[in-house]
Amino acid sequence: MLVAAVALGVLAPGSTVRAATTGTRTVKAFMTLYGYADNSPPGRAIAHPCIHHVAGGTGTFKDPVTFATDVHEVGWCKKIYVPHMKRYFIHEDECVECDHDWTTSHKYRFDMWAGGDAGSKKNPERAALFACESKWTRADAINDPKNPVITINPPSNLPVTKARIFTPPKTCWNGK
Repeated sequence: MLVAAVALGVLAPGSTVRAATTGTRTVKAFMTLYGYADNSPPGRAIAHPCIHHVAGGTGTFKDPVTFATDVHEVGWCKKIYVPHMKRYFIHEDECVECDHDWTTSHKYRFDMWAGGDAGSKKNPERAALFACESKWTRADAINDPKNPVITINPPSNLPVTKARIFTPPKTCWNGK
């Protein structure tokens, strides 16, 4: 019935179409980060709250950090695991660049929440947040062979850190 409703464009207001659920799998993805200052609009607002009311999370399986992507890549409220960041993330936000990359070339692109606060809208905190986002972006483009491998629908027992990625005013997680 949902297929027919989608085909006819008659979903009830507020309804969401979710990408098909599959088992655990890995993909190479262009992974970028965003925070308070470069969210659109600036702040912690998210497009599709699943377990958070605003962007956030500690990175555990039960409290994954918010991330953004095209809903056709990974459905709303689905989790991923990023090994080099030792964190789980949950799809709760939108990303225009991610939508474009998926629509034009079916390339995975994930934008992970780094953090920040109202002070992140001005330097020197803004510069520190952007430097931290750049530090954890592992490649330069959607087709870069250095893009990391990310697990979609991961098991719940992978190693994690609860350290914040960015802690205002200037602290970026060092990877330990």
